Amino acid sequence: MDRQTGGEAEGPGREALHDLAACLRFYSRLPVPQLPGEPDPHRSPDFTRLPRMLPLAGALLSLPAALILVSGFGAGLGPFLSATLAVAVMATTTGGLHEDGLSDFADGLGGGSDRAKMLAIMRDSRIGSYGALALFLALALRVGALATLLDRTGLAAATALVFAAAVSRVAALLPMVLLPPARSDGLSAAVGRPGRAALVTAAVTVLFLAALALPLGLSAAGLIAMAVLAGLAALAVTGLAARRLGGQTGDVIGACQQAAEILALLGLVSAVAP
Repeated sequence: MDRQTGGEAEGPGREALHDLAACLRFYSRLPVPQLPGEPDPHRSPDFTRLPRMLPLAGALLSLPAALILVSGFGAGLGPFLSATLAVAVMATTTGGLHEDGLSDFADGLGGGSDRAKMLAIMRDSRIGSYGALALFLALALRVGALATLLDRTGLAAATALVFAAAVSRVAALLPMVLLPPARSDGLSAAVGRPGRAALVTAAVTVLFLAALALPLGLSAAGLIAMAVLAGLAALAVTGLAARRLGGQTGDVIGACQQAAEILALLGLVSAVAP
């Protein structure tokens, strides 16, 4: 049965577009306009269904960075500078959303002596030494992995960047699925848990993106390595959050995405012969 939004029937196709727009707004700084028939674009995202469009949103958000990666390399900037510019563009596009989560998570676990103290540190907007170190290492590993892929695979590295952006955001849903919110008043508690149907759709979309990546220079073995390591990275962060925090927060999810993206890229590096 169609739902009524603003007096117009909202079919599955329009609903999916609305969820895609909501994903792009939530995960980036892009000025996504309100779509025809869409409810209030500033409402809190509904994560019971929104994740079904997350792989596509992640891929779209990475396209500017992929374009810079290709353009810089084609212009003769070399692997390192091209990769650095691509990571900078990606962080600018997302407003450093996941990087901020990673640094807060590192500060909380590194500086807190108990659960309450760790959660308080994570909520503090200031960055400490643990967060700064985690942020530096994450940026260095992403730049290094992309530069190595450019050196070994050429422009197929741009395809890897797009697929890593998609699969890592799906992997970052694991703490939302497996853990309760660590705070009752946080955003993570307000947006809900991903529904089964949304997760199945997200997984199918990842498989579709993998099929598109095959003729663009990535091997099946490399794609499998990316997906498996992204999942394992997210599981490791989720397990750490369960032991230390007893639940998940937005910072945990951001840390999962960063760990999953890094391990996905490193997995592909290991699968590509020097």
